[in-house]
Amino acid sequence: MQEHDNEESEARTARIRELNDLLRKEREGGHMCVSNGVVALGYEVFCEIREKVKAFDAFTPANDPYGEHDFGNLTHNGHEIFWKIDYYDNAQTYASPDPTDPSLTTRIITIMLASEY
Repeated sequence: MQEHDNEESEARTARIRELNDLLRKEREGGHMCVSNGVVALGYEVFCEIREKVKAFDAFTPANDPYGEHDFGNLTHNGHEIFWKIDYYDNAQTYASPDPTDPSLTTRIITIMLASEY
């Protein structure tokens, strides 16, 4: 029974990771928010940061303990940048009832200065 639960849990995590990577890399399956601090850096700098977020692959147990690829940090031109993905219900009022199901989930990736977190 425990082996089945582990397989189910791993499949669930893999599905969440897949959907998160799709949003982060392709901007599909959700929305993007950008903090005021990143906006203040200018559009060109934002575009550079966005490319780094898309290419981010430095996931470790320290920054991705659940294996969902829902958080990352990087440095750009001396600015520490965080990005994170949250899962909401479709009304964006509460947490998603099932982040593996895109029909029940609105994903939002937020890109911000670390100091704004």
